[in-house]
Amino acid sequence: MKIALAQINPTVGDIAGNALLITRDIRAAREKGAELVVFPELAIIGYPPKDLLLKPAVIEQCVEAIEALSAECVGITAVVGYPCPSDSAEQGRALYNAAAVCADGKIVHRHIKSLLPTYDVFDEHRYFEPGPEVDLTEIDGVKLGISVCEDLWNERDMFSRRLYHDNPIDELAALGAQLFVNCSASPFVVRKHAFRKKLMSHVAKKHGLPLVYCNQVGGNDELVFDGRSCVFDGQGNLIAHGKAFEEDLVVVDLESAAPIERPPLPVLAEAYEALVLGLRDYCRKCGFKRIVLGLSGGIDSAVTAAVAVAALGSENVRGVGMPSRYSSGGSVDDARKLAENLGIQFDVIPIESAHTAVESMLADVFAGREPDVTEENIQARLRGVVLMAMSNKFASLLLTTGNKSEVAVGYCTLYGDMNGGFSVLSDVPKTMVFELAEWMNTDACPLQRELNGEVIPVNTITKPPSAELRPDQKDSDSLPPYDVLDNIIERYVEREHSAKRIIEDTGYDTELVLRIVRLIDLNEYKRKQAAPGLKITSRAFGFGRRMPIAQRYDNRNGVL
Repeated sequence: MKIALAQINPTVGDIAGNALLITRDIRAAREKGAELVVFPELAIIGYPPKDLLLKPAVIEQCVEAIEALSAECVGITAVVGYPCPSDSAEQGRALYNAAAVCADGKIVHRHIKSLLPTYDVFDEHRYFEPGPEVDLTEIDGVKLGISVCEDLWNERDMFSRRLYHDNPIDELAALGAQLFVNCSASPFVVRKHAFRKKLMSHVAKKHGLPLVYCNQVGGNDELVFDGRSCVFDGQGNLIAHGKAFEEDLVVVDLESAAPIERPPLPVLAEAYEALVLGLRDYCRKCGFKRIVLGLSGGIDSAVTAAVAVAALGSENVRGVGMPSRYSSGGSVDDARKLAENLGIQFDVIPIESAHTAVESMLADVFAGREPDVTEENIQARLRGVVLMAMSNKFASLLLTTGNKSEVAVGYCTLYGDMNGGFSVLSDVPKTMVFELAEWMNTDACPLQRELNGEVIPVNTITKPPSAELRPDQKDSDSLPPYDVLDNIIERYVEREHSAKRIIEDTGYDTELVLRIVRLIDLNEYKRKQAAPGLKITSRAFGFGRRMPIAQRYDNRNGVL
């Protein structure tokens, strides 16, 4: 059988636009001689649709669109993900997460997702009823075992703790499936794809059956989908693989395809591609054509600006330097050099006059009190005012430039440097920001090859990080070394380790660990007000992490 994997980039809620993408690839697959074309999970509405699924009109339009698309399926069979009403109008949730099998100009079957993930960024039990049972579809004499995304992720030999009691893939095999087909919307996380391939290879080899996996690609709000659809033969060999981070139509003949090698992308390369695609799609799908951001001369704004140029082009990115009395001349020079390297417009708007005016305005009220972080934050907030004015006046998306390390411990100012409509680095630890900056200056980076020269000024990479909100300020005045900080954050946030375990496993100073985890907990209120940001790690500060603000859990328990 010749099969096509239609790795499309849907826009959430754009049912008509997504239907055009699906129609395009049905026709292209048929022209290439494919007998079967497979699309991603919920392809007609895009993943994740969130509470759009609660609108009955949306579901009606999805079903109507699939019925219309089925008319295209003459001389080819298509498997397309869509939401549809569940069988019971009286009990249970109202929807199924389904895959329609379209052939001979009509919907001939539908398969219902069995395993509904409700963890991290997934919340499918909020909307969907699990499938009552698995079943097979026969196409040209071949029995297809169709599953949807999570249905594949419960293999006993691959997980130390399985989340579900059932394994739909085993059940499909027991029914006599001859080919596994998985419609997926699997978000990107660094290093995840290697595990995906290992899982699918294991499943194919275990049952001695070919496995076809079609993944969504593109950015939808915080999530980035990396595509990389693939096919494995019955011996567990990879025989086809889609492009990473771009649309693709992969066609493979199961009978004649030979094993192939597909080396993994280096971590920095895939992180960079995810950030660029996520930002580009956020702008495109929200209607933004231009970007503005503050350029401090520091490494975070430099890396953010470089990603913005890679996403939208230098002609659509504008940098703003806003020096204060505490800014070094070198910082302005580094920001200007970055702008020259990237070929972007750069404006310098000093904030000294506004800073002086606010100090004067507050002098009587603050009389008798020593300057503290209040005065530092005023500077950050004045810069926020300037940047929001630029965003409004020039119809540009303002990017906030904070990294995961700073966001974790609250080393950022509400209504100041946290201003913005989108965050590129909010799930990128500071240590990785440095690594990305250095990598961007090598010919492994597409932007460096395009610019044919230095991307990030060397001085920006090598100088000690500083917020420059008081004389001679350095990040190290308030924070431990970033390699230590990031290790604590990774263990506490991503692995959910206790302070006690972090201390025992790392040997770090007790008071340091307790202070950092306390800062992480205390600053939940800031993160709740932060701009949405791209997710690239296993646990981001976004809608997948739901921590209370008003809480008193004491991390000192068992430590002091």
